[in-house]
Formats: sequence, structure tokens, C-alpha cells
Amino acid sequence: MELYARVRRAALIEGKSQRTVAREFGLARKTVRKMLAYSAPPGYHRQQRSPASR
Repeated sequence: MELYARVRRAALIEGKSQRTVAREFGLARKTVRKMLAYSAPPGYHRQQRSPASR
């Protein structure tokens, strides 16, 4: 959660580019883009329900 906040601060408040932020924190640009899209991490959600046991 701390990394999430630091990335958002660098891009939104300090005005650094997404590419620069990705390079500084060692993240993919796609990951930085996702971090900026959500104010809090969305978490994990299963795509499909698991089949019922028999």
C-alpha cells in the first residue's frame, strides 16, 4: 500500500511522467497506469466460480 501511495504522489502531485515513475520504482508502465486509475488497490476477484465438488 505504501508503494501505491508513493507512485500516485510522484505522478499526480509532483507531476512526473508515467515513464519516469515506472523507471524510478522498477515497475512496468502498464502497472503504473493501473495504479493511477484506482485511488485504492482493487484487490483480487475470481473470474469464475469454482465447480461444485461431487
